[in-house]
Amino acid sequence: MKLLAISAVTLLVKDMHKSYCFYSKVPGFHISYFTDKFITFTLNSDYDSKTHLNLELKKRDKIQSVELIDFGRIIFHVDSVDALHSYFKSDANLLKLITIEKEPENAAWGERYFHIRDPDGYQISFAEPIE
Repeated sequence: MKLLAISAVTLLVKDMHKSYCFYSKVPGFHISYFTDKFITFTLNSDYDSKTHLNLELKKRDKIQSVELIDFGRIIFHVDSVDALHSYFKSDANLLKLITIEKEPENAAWGERYFHIRDPDGYQISFAEPIE
């Protein structure tokens, strides 16, 4: 018996519209379920299992009110870190929704990556293996 994959990650959000506006523009995500309080984005991939990102609306008094939420980070593998970084930086509307924390760089563990903060302050990392 073994674990096969992470099926989904759920983020609690304060403003569903802002979060939708950001995640709906991330290349590769598409909406597979939608209500006014819960959205599931499914990652288009060639992998056998599907990966989902859920956004769940929570009232402001039930969610941490600080700007940056330090829960760890979600790391997405992408085919081109530099192209995605350029895409984010070239879209003025996206830049109003996110904060780019780290410019792309090569890491000792064999990945090129960068970090952003999403509209709710969650840290999201995008990475690609380097040879």
